[in-house]
Amino acid sequence: MRWTPGGPSADLEDERGSSGGRGGIGGVHIGIGGFIVLLLLSLVFHRNFFALLGGGGAPAGAPAGQTAPVNSSPEENKEVQFVSFVLDDVQNTWAQIFAQNGQQYRHAKLVLFRNAVQSGCGTAQTQMGPFYCPADEKVYIDLGFYKELKNRFGASGDFAEAYVIAHELGHHVQNLLGISGKVEREQRNNSDEANALSVKLELQADCLAGVWGHSTQQRNILEAGDVDEALNAASAVGDDRIQKQATGRVNPETWTHGSAQQRSHWFKTGFDSGSIQSCDTFAAGR
Repeated sequence: MRWTPGGPSADLEDERGSSGGRGGIGGVHIGIGGFIVLLLLSLVFHRNFFALLGGGGAPAGAPAGQTAPVNSSPEENKEVQFVSFVLDDVQNTWAQIFAQNGQQYRHAKLVLFRNAVQSGCGTAQTQMGPFYCPADEKVYIDLGFYKELKNRFGASGDFAEAYVIAHELGHHVQNLLGISGKVEREQRNNSDEANALSVKLELQADCLAGVWGHSTQQRNILEAGDVDEALNAASAVGDDRIQKQATGRVNPETWTHGSAQQRSHWFKTGFDSGSIQSCDTFAAGR
């Protein structure tokens, strides 16, 4: 991916020197790492640990822990510059798309942290992976996750990393459009369809990430292999692959994010069309 190193984004909050905070986890779109942890607990103890995400979070705006100076390696500094570039590029793209449809885009913030930090949805922890919190409209990422993405999931490359950010900001777009709130209400009213609705929400975020990817192609900042990197990342975190890796079995009834094929399909759908209208995963069959 062709990108230009620069200063930190105005929408970036660097909390890597924070001591973290206390609190539960509620109302949060969990990341890949968090999904794996909850999945394993659910399978081992035969209990739906995903239900714990329904409440118990700290209130929005809860104070973070004390912040110390950030010690950052040259490699990590470059990663921060890349995250800043992608963050600004994705949000500028959505601001243009919203404006074209007569709407105003409200920027999300992206918080970098290590180990743990307080969020509007409770304590953000490294084990949860990247996630978006609708309560404070922020994306939370521990940069160490990218090593896990490469080493554990076999998804390497800068555009694979960019896909993760674009997916989480896709949840922000859903929040701004009122989609997330509507899905949460439907999940409360129809618990039997909670997982299926979660899958559709996640697949739509993949598609919205693809819409941004389309814009990078139009602006000629993609390099050879970039699209394959994103498709590989989307496939690598499919529920079926994660379940197969964890237990040796696949149970579609417990999926919350979608299969490898579904996730790559919907990213490609958004990428090929460049249109938010193509991302109606709720109208599509499961």
